[in-house]
Amino acid sequence: MNHQYNNALPDDSIQVWVQVFQRQKAFGEHAFNQLADDQFFTILAPGLNSCAIIANHIGGNLLSRFTDFLTSDGEKPTRDRESEFAPPSEHTKQARDEVMLRWERGWETLFDTLGSLRAEDLNSIVQIRKVDHPVHAAIARAIDHYSFHIGQINIIARQLVGTADWEWFTLAPGATEAFNRSLMGE
Repeated sequence: MNHQYNNALPDDSIQVWVQVFQRQKAFGEHAFNQLADDQFFTILAPGLNSCAIIANHIGGNLLSRFTDFLTSDGEKPTRDRESEFAPPSEHTKQARDEVMLRWERGWETLFDTLGSLRAEDLNSIVQIRKVDHPVHAAIARAIDHYSFHIGQINIIARQLVGTADWEWFTLAPGATEAFNRSLMGE
């Protein structure tokens, strides 16, 4: 299972991945922090997910993909993906705390795994659902997947909070020119 891949990656690959994942996590949490408990569980329309459901799914995916990352398939037999998308029966602070605990455990697993990788591991092959992926491709797949869901979280949260009351993680609309001027020292 741990085959070697022959292309060298830049020396700072792990550091860059950690920075990207840290930003994704922070972007999601910035949205969560603007939501009341009932909003965290709100499903805007049939067939959509709440922020709670997406957070639960991300946590489950992180735990599955990055536990024993180099030595076992990323789709663990113990994972129940379907249950990650089931709306919680309670919309309480305790239920929210449970979702956020899973979220934190997932991210902690990812960051611990990235922190344990050695240069020689970057040429390894890992499996996800029995399909071989070079380590960098598995990481790219994760970045893509979590970015999609973090975007969903932010769209849902902004709809619930309202644009007028939204606290921007990135530049607010209309703030680009002033920001760019400040960077240029103007």
